[in-house]
Formats: sequence, structure tokens, C-alpha cells
Amino acid sequence: MVNTPVEAATTAPAESAWQRMRYWMIAHAVDDFYQGLVPASIPFFVLERDYSYVQAAGLALAATLGSALPQPILGLLADRRRMLWLAPAGVVTAGLGAGLAGLAPRYPLVWALLLLSGIGVAAFHPAAGRDARRDAGHSAMAMSFFAAGGSVGFFLAPALATPALVSLGVGATALFIPPAVLMGFVLWRYQQRRTRNTVIQHRIDGHDRWVPFFLLTGVELVRSVIYAGMNTFIALYWINHLGSSHALGGAALAAFLGGGVAGTLLGGRIADRVGVLHTIRIGSVAALPALAALRLIPNAELGLLFAVLAGITVNVPFAVLVKLGQDYLPTRPGTAAGVTLGLAVSAGGLFVPVLGVIADKHGLAAALTTLCAFPVAGIVLGFVLPQPAAPAGSVRN
Repeated sequence: MVNTPVEAATTAPAESAWQRMRYWMIAHAVDDFYQGLVPASIPFFVLERDYSYVQAAGLALAATLGSALPQPILGLLADRRRMLWLAPAGVVTAGLGAGLAGLAPRYPLVWALLLLSGIGVAAFHPAAGRDARRDAGHSAMAMSFFAAGGSVGFFLAPALATPALVSLGVGATALFIPPAVLMGFVLWRYQQRRTRNTVIQHRIDGHDRWVPFFLLTGVELVRSVIYAGMNTFIALYWINHLGSSHALGGAALAAFLGGGVAGTLLGGRIADRVGVLHTIRIGSVAALPALAALRLIPNAELGLLFAVLAGITVNVPFAVLVKLGQDYLPTRPGTAAGVTLGLAVSAGGLFVPVLGVIADKHGLAAALTTLCAFPVAGIVLGFVLPQPAAPAGSVRN
């Protein structure tokens, strides 16, 4: 057994899952808004500046590299040090990078600013995931609020940014810098208040199980490839393949991301009823026909319904993957959160340039057809995951 320092409240008021998690959900929404702002703005970079599909995929890759590569180190640091400033600083950096990108005149500077935004995202997730789990306890529903915050941010990005980008051009990304600065300040103040109301205890948490955790990471990578690919190309698919308007293309992205919010919350509720493993398997199996239907429906308006269904099914396992990762690594909650929320989620974007090459050579329909095959790997991995250990209940001061 391993004793690890954790924070615990000096009092234990009866609070609902929402009351415990509201700050973390909102902060996660603001942080991941800037991840969502990247795919929302990519079509406008393509249309206004004549970037190729490969260059468009390169912008997604920049944000992905920034958010993926630092995650293991930041996760280890979050497990060793409290670093209360890290999550607030990450939100601010994410907003500044993504917001200024639209003002940058040349592609290399745009790329560098999106890389910086990704680094900000990487700084947020490990510490935020560790402290969100502290407040959530063992409730999958409570963790689903935190995870859903990220999906809300992704959803709000095209819903809020598309009208501004249509009206003002790609430089309108700068309008979205202030929320990052404000949220960084609010989260910093919350962490300070939370610290004054906590004491340090030692919890006997059990042994880390790395093999199941790596299998779980594989499931998250599959989900991430689908999510990143759809985020990047669904609007362009609607516009250039289905022949819809720019506004309807943005609506397709918003429909997919809105379904993701519903799917994340639904996954937490399902997990508290039937268990985490069944939830992962249900989502993985259901994603296959949902994605195939989205690809095969030729009507842009009717396709919005299937964009919602695809978003729901792809994200049903999301909150469960975060919680289960921390169950497999009970002494390393920061590392687990950094990988499941950060590295694995972002690493799916590394495949986006491959989809860009496929789209340039064979069309956007071929890129989406490729994504339809990925749920098969998720199904296989989902059925070999073992049960997590029972929650540890021994706590000593």
C-alpha cells in the first residue's frame, strides 16, 4: 500500500454533485473553449487565406502538440506538488494563444500561437483533474460534470465564434481573450479559498495498475482520433462535400459537439447505474452505426440529427475514462488526469494530418469514411479492460 498526500475538507457538508463541481466544470469549459476555437476557426483560415487541407490539419497539429507533449511531465509534477497556480495560468495561456492567432499575418506565427495555446491547455488538465477528483470523490456522475465542462467548451466555441468569424473575419478570435483572463483569476481565488478550508491527510489508496491503464489509454486514443477528426473536418465536409452554407457547416460542428456534452453527462449517469466498464462498451458499440449513418446521409439538414447522435455515442465513455484512469492509478491522480484528459485526448489530433492527406487526395468523404473504422478498435479494447479495484476507504490523519 502507498500513502499519498491528499487534500480533504475540514467539514463535510452535504453538497450535490453540481455544488461540488461547478467551479471545475466552468473552468474546464472555458479552458477547452480555446481547444474548440481552433477547429471552429480553421475553415476561415482556409477560406480567407487559401490554406490547403494539409496546412489546415497542420494548425490542428500545432494545438495538439502543445497540449499533448508536456502532459506526462506536468502530470508527475501535479502528483508531487500542489501547484495551485498551474490550472489558472493554463486557462489564461490557452486563451491568449488562440485569441491572438487570428490576428497573426503569416502561417508560421499562427502555428506558433496555436502551439502556445495548446501548452496552456496542457498546463490546466493534470492539476485540475487531480483537484476535481478530490471534490468529486468516487461519484462517476460528479466527475461527468467536470468532464462535460470540456465538452461544453468545445460546443460553445463554434456556436459563439462562427457568427463573429462570419461577420468580422478570422481576426475575431481576439474577441475571446477576456474570458480566459477572467476565469484564470476566478479559479485562482477559488483554489486559495479551497486551500484555507482543507487539511492535508494521508490516504491509503492501493497499488497502481499500469497495464489496465495503458489499455484504457488506447480506448481514449481511439475516441480522441474520432473526436479530433470530426472537429477539424465536419464543417468543411458539410460546406465542400454536401454543398451547404458556411453557417450550416458551423451548425454541423456545433451539433456534433452539443451531442458530446449530452453524451458525457449521460455516460456518468449510466456508469453510476450499470458500472464503468459497461458504459465504455455501450458507447464504443453505439458509435459505429452512428458514425456510418452520419457519413452516408446525403442531406445536410437531416445530417445534423446524425451529427448529434455521433457526438453522443462517441462521448458516452468520456467521463468514465477519466474516473477509471484514476481508479487504475490511485496514487497518481494528476498523472492519470493528464493522460486521459490531456495526452490521450490531444494525441488524437496527431492523426489529423493523415486525414488531411486523405482529404487532399481522395476528398473529404474518404477522410470521414476512414474515421468510421476506428470504433472497432475501441470495442476490442473495451472488452479486455479489467474491473477496477474497490475504492479505498482507509484514511488517517
